Amino acid sequence: MHNDAHRPVPLVLVVEDEPGIADILLAYLKRDGLRTHHAASGPAALQLFRQLRPDLVLLDIRLPGADGVDVLRDIRAESLTPVIMVTAMTDDVDKLLGLRMGADDYIAKPFNPAEVVARVRAVLRRSSPVDTAIATIRVGRIEIDETAHAASAYDEAGVAQPLALTLTEYRLLAHLARQPRRCFSRAELITACMPESDALDRVVDSHLSKLRRKLQLAGCGDLIETVRGIGYRLWPES
Repeated sequence: MHNDAHRPVPLVLVVEDEPGIADILLAYLKRDGLRTHHAASGPAALQLFRQLRPDLVLLDIRLPGADGVDVLRDIRAESLTPVIMVTAMTDDVDKLLGLRMGADDYIAKPFNPAEVVARVRAVLRRSSPVDTAIATIRVGRIEIDETAHAASAYDEAGVAQPLALTLTEYRLLAHLARQPRRCFSRAELITACMPESDALDRVVDSHLSKLRRKLQLAGCGDLIETVRGIGYRLWPES
């Protein structure tokens, strides 16, 4: 059981304007032992998000007041809280847009409620702090605190500056940093960092491109190296 018995029950904020769908999601999540709260519009979702600080947001894209993309953008501006998008728009362009903004997974309508619960549980597991006494990784100028799910870059004066990463960018950076100089294929990165998502190779490329730019802007150099025909690796500065 590890320490699960001593952890608070995760709170899921369900953002859905269709009452029938919302009722089904809330019922299945509660039956699985999760705490839930419901918002039926974009503004209400943001208000409850700031008030309750949920552990995960299940977010419909089509909402009155402000759509789910707007809500996701506002959430990402202030938090790395996991967000699963619920959408009837299943083409790759929409998925790519959402993932660039930091969505952690997608569920397409119509869906199986049990599958939704399984996805929620999987994302919660992936985003929960690791249980280890030593949870800090240092590679080059980068320091990763796996307990806090945060990363910093040390400047020339040796002062740590926090990096503003999305949750997926953080996961990718941490995964690469655990084995610096090892080359990971795109498929390996999807499996390790986005296992419940039907992410495409170019989605991984997009995340890593944004992460690379953030590291460069922080003065860390071009730490992420593309290995043609294979994938990516983190190559610390000498």
